[in-house]
Parts: sequence; structure tokens; C-alpha cells
Amino acid sequence: MKYAIAVIDIGMTNKKVAVYDDGLRQVDAQYRNFPPLMTDGLETHDLQAMEEWFVERLAAAAAAYPIRAVAVTTHGATFVCVGEDGKPCVPCVYYTHEPGDEFHERFYSLFGSREELQARTGTPAFKAMINPAKGILFAKERFPAGFARTKSLLNYPQYWGLRLTGRAGAEGTYVGCHSYLWDWKASRWSSVAEKLGIAGLMPAELKNSWDILGKISPDMSKRTGLGAGTEVVMGIHDSNSSLLPHFAKKGETGFVLNSTGTWCVIMNPVKEYGFSADELGKVVFFNLSAFRTPVKTAIFLGGQEFETWSKLLMDINGRTDLPFYSKELYDAVLARKDEFILPELTAGSGQFPGSKPRVRDGGSDFSFPEIKAGTRIPPCFRDYERGIAVLRISLVMQTLVALERAGLEEGKEVFTEGGFRKNEAYNALLSAALPGNRVALTDIAEATALGAAMTAKMGLTGGKLSDLAKDFEVEYKEVPKRVIPALAAYRASWEKLAESR
Repeated sequence: MKYAIAVIDIGMTNKKVAVYDDGLRQVDAQYRNFPPLMTDGLETHDLQAMEEWFVERLAAAAAAYPIRAVAVTTHGATFVCVGEDGKPCVPCVYYTHEPGDEFHERFYSLFGSREELQARTGTPAFKAMINPAKGILFAKERFPAGFARTKSLLNYPQYWGLRLTGRAGAEGTYVGCHSYLWDWKASRWSSVAEKLGIAGLMPAELKNSWDILGKISPDMSKRTGLGAGTEVVMGIHDSNSSLLPHFAKKGETGFVLNSTGTWCVIMNPVKEYGFSADELGKVVFFNLSAFRTPVKTAIFLGGQEFETWSKLLMDINGRTDLPFYSKELYDAVLARKDEFILPELTAGSGQFPGSKPRVRDGGSDFSFPEIKAGTRIPPCFRDYERGIAVLRISLVMQTLVALERAGLEEGKEVFTEGGFRKNEAYNALLSAALPGNRVALTDIAEATALGAAMTAKMGLTGGKLSDLAKDFEVEYKEVPKRVIPALAAYRASWEKLAESR
């Protein structure tokens, strides 16, 4: 190979350092999980431990491959307050921390109504601190001394860019990701950022994800063995990164990406920004793509829902396997229309913020806490295959709502990637529920890391994204269409229950 690219890919669960060759083929990948660091009773990111491991893995990569560029991609809703010394001066709190209803109400009393802020910043009201502006307010109040020492307030990818280069920057994909900090209509920092008093702490200019932030610093070059000329690009938000391979192959519109994992993220690249009146107040928002174009988005914690409910079913039935798709069983559950799993295990995280997690079986509700404690078990959970079928159908129902709220139109293709692409039942039912849309499974195993590597190659070569399409192949495997008449009636019943309080 002429050169190689290192990618630091930071998920909430898995952290990864991968290496790509000059043809965008992954040639190495190392993974590690880091438990939270408890600080003042809060779960925080162990930034120091993570940095030590990244340095170790970059050193191993530098010894084995001709690394010429580094790209960073990270999960969303995370920022780091950095002091004069270039190090964190405030704990980096997990966005999953729930500060309580009083905090949320105070936030909106200070900065504007939920609907007003959603219309201007493209951001819906989430619980916990999934809106970074809420996390910043929390940090100001909980750690005032540290916050007062803040010189730069950096989005998560650019914090790691700072550690690698010594230079601070900002780019669009992270700023525009349900942060409340970007005014879509004025294309500048929002009134929330101004009222928080942080506009001066953030870089004034937004760069592109593939722009060069800087060369690796002398200190980091010494620690990693990477050459002094190694370039570091600006960095990119993970969901936006996963769009880039499809942009290269399919163009920037005409498809919807159904990216499945702990978070299921439905991303619909569209031509214009804006909400209809009935969308305000719903969990639908806009991402800013790497090309500064709008991506209408809806999310829910599908992977978490599946893992939690399936673990309960396994414990109840003494099983560890996942059953195969049985057309007869699923058709029977749909036709019977009286067994449902309802969201949301993490309140306010998805499309049904008022729904209580429960099972409805035979007209009776069984709450998640009751089932978990073993005090009341729904009959369908005593039948393992049936229980898993009801769970998978629930995930399809949530996906359909998210697709519609993200603006899916007839004729647009839907590409499913991530964990659910291996779930035959999920894909068969989703395709059947969308007769006017081609549903296909992609074979991109790690689209986020690939997208980040693409930004590094663009930065190195000065080429366009479309130039990279020849470097890799993507299989779009169409899911055959079936006619399942009972799907529509089941969905109507399921949604009525999910919308009820």
C-alpha cells in the first residue's frame, strides 16, 4: 500500500482503532470497552484511560503500517470543556444521566419553548442530556469552578482532534446533531448558545469533516510513533459518517438509511429543512450532513429494547438461543392481535415518549418492573418463540413510525444496516409493511469507520466523495416482498396502545 489511514471510532459501548489502506480496505481493527468513571456520583467518560489506549493502539499501527492520516468519529451528545493546558477541566458526564423534570422545565423556561426551539434548531426535546445544551447547563451548575476555567468547549470528535494536534476546531455534523446550539434558519450559533454564554468558547468557523485540522503534535508524534507529517482531519459524528458510503454510491438523496444498533437511527437526506405543524413536539429532528444539507431523522433505542426484553425472555424460559423466523408463528401472532410489547424502556428516548414499557396480553397489562421482578409474567412470555416474535414485531412497529416521521415517501429505497440486518423476521415484516419501497440489506460491516476513513482520504488527496466510489463495493440485497394482510390491523392496535398513557 502507498499509505494507510487510522480511524478512532468511539461508540458509547465499543471503542475501536481501525486501519484502512489507500484503497479503503480495512486491514486491522482493535476493540475495547471502558467502564464509566464515577465522579461526584455521576457516570463520566474515562478520557485519560481512553487516551492511553488510543496512543497504545496508534503506536502499534504506526509500527505496522505507513499511516499518513487519522480520522475520529464518535457517538453524539457529548462535549468536553478544556482549560488553558489543553486538558479537561470539567468531568465529561454521560449523556444518559437524567437530571430530573425540574431541570428540564427550567431549561425551557430559560431558553424557549420546546416547539420554538425545535423549529429553529432542528432539535426535539429529549430526556436525560441527549441535548448537549442541557448537558452544558448541567455542567455549568454542577461544576462551576471547572466551567469558569474553560477556554474551549469542544464537540467530542474535535476534543480528540485537539489531543492529537493541539488545535481546536468545529465541523457541521456534530454541531447540527440535536444540540439546540445551531440555528438552522440563520446558519449560526443559536440563541441558546448565546444565552448560555458559550458562543465565545466554541470555534467561530465550521469546517468540513474532511478538512485538515492540523498535523499531529510533536508530543503525540513521540508518544505514538506517527510521523510528524501525519494529518488529522476535523472528525465527524458517527451516524453522519455512516451515510458517506451511500452518498458515494447512490448520490445524496433518494434513499433512507435505517441504521440499527443500540440506537436505531432513521436518516432521510432531503432537499429542504422544515417541520410540518404536527411534527413539532414529536421525536423527529434534522441532522446536518457532511455537505451541510438537511437529513431528516428519527430515532429510538431499538437495540437496547431488544437486548433487555430478550434477556428477560431467556431468563424466564432458560434459553440462550434466538429462534429462526417462522412465517406461520408470526402470521398467527399478527392475526390474533392481542399480544403486544410496548416501548419505552428509557423514557423520552424514542417515538412514544409517553408510553410505559409493558406487555399487553389478552387485554391485561404487565409492566416491565413486574415482569423483571417475576411477580407477574404475561402468558406469551411463557412461550419463548412466541415472546421473541412479539418482541421483533414491536421493533418493526417502532421502525415504521420512525420512517414515517423521518419523511419516507413512496419510491424511496430503504437500506438497513447494523445488527438488525441479520434478523430475518424483522426484515421480512418491514419489507412487507412497505409495499411501495424497495427494502435492501447492506453488507457494510462497519459503515461508521469506513465513512471516517473516507473523510481522511478526501483530506489527503483533495478529491471528492464521488471519486471514492470505485474504492469499495456495497451489496444492496433486496428483501423479497410478502403480502401479510394482518400487519395493518395489528399496527393500528399497537400504535393505539403505544400512544395511550
